[in-house]
Amino acid sequence: MPQEFVKIVLKSGKDQSLKRFHPWVFSGAIKKMYGQVSEGDLVAVFSNKDEFLGIGHYQVGSISVRIISFTETELKSDFWKNKIQKAWNYRQSLGFGNDAETNVFRIIHAEGDGLPGLIVDFYNGTAVLQMHSVGMHLMRNELVKALQAVLGKKLKAVYDKSEKTLPFKANIQPKDELLFGNPESNEVLEYGLKFKVDWETGQKTGFFIDQRESRLLVQRYAKNRDVLNMFGYTGGFSVYAMQGGAKSVHSVDASAKAIDLTNENLELNFPADKRHEAFTADAFEYLKDIQEKYDLIILDPPAFAKHRATLPQALQGYKRINTRAFEQIRSGGILFTFSCSQVVSKDRFRETVFSAAAIAGRTVRIMHQLTQPADHPVNIYHPEGEYLKGLVLFVE
Repeated sequence: MPQEFVKIVLKSGKDQSLKRFHPWVFSGAIKKMYGQVSEGDLVAVFSNKDEFLGIGHYQVGSISVRIISFTETELKSDFWKNKIQKAWNYRQSLGFGNDAETNVFRIIHAEGDGLPGLIVDFYNGTAVLQMHSVGMHLMRNELVKALQAVLGKKLKAVYDKSEKTLPFKANIQPKDELLFGNPESNEVLEYGLKFKVDWETGQKTGFFIDQRESRLLVQRYAKNRDVLNMFGYTGGFSVYAMQGGAKSVHSVDASAKAIDLTNENLELNFPADKRHEAFTADAFEYLKDIQEKYDLIILDPPAFAKHRATLPQALQGYKRINTRAFEQIRSGGILFTFSCSQVVSKDRFRETVFSAAAIAGRTVRIMHQLTQPADHPVNIYHPEGEYLKGLVLFVE
């Protein structure tokens, strides 16, 4: 091998997933490590028969290695540039990068782009990085150079938003900071609609880019309806509902700061439009007694389950909130309901929502089954990458 890496050997029979190009090595699969290794180090993984399997970043935890290359290669600057170039070419094939109507999209989607532990979102010239592994954190300067090389003049700034996403047990002191350039604007366009994005203090990288196509679907069904956007965050669904000709739109979020940004985004697109109102309130409390006020409800909560241990509690949460929506939505209403929890499978989410419908005693038809958009691709060898799931339901 051209470079010297710590060698990790797997137990007999534990190499099959890597031979099928699944990018994770679990701690229980490791037989022996030849040398000292620290979190974030690059390691080479071999089978018990000394077959090369891949190169990846080592980390402490149940997932011990995230594979970034299944071929023996030198991980020099060109390696990172080539990875990002392939991801950029894919986005361009989807129409991003030169679309005058949409200048916000995802450039790198972790395992979906062969770069586990790395998220890069593009906001009208500013790339926001979010690292979920120490290995990617240690490579951030190389990643910035690669982004500059690939995007050229399109890239005005790079911001690192990894302070809260890196493993807290790792011996590093990350901080959110500007790594390159100066952002020219925090205003973006999505399908021609305007949004202010707060990548410094907002959730995720600042905007829920993954709901772009679902928002457009809300626009399609909103005409002459009374709409409730629950867990509204920055008001994305509300803006699209207004654009679709909704009779009224109510945005609800527990965060007063989120409601302020919602109102700002609505004012950007629909100044002084009285159809919209925003409320700072707890979702479960607000849904207690809405008395058939709405005939289009959007439930897009934050991840109820971040770890498998919290799955039962999360499923109960999804059941409760969907039951309340089913009980009170008007007959002929449409419910958009989502889960962004990776540990909640598509089947488990669907079963939970159907249980809620049965408890409420409503007749329900599935109109659409939703997932993340194409700029959030799922590696076919890594089905865990399909984290977003949604249902659009017609309720009699």
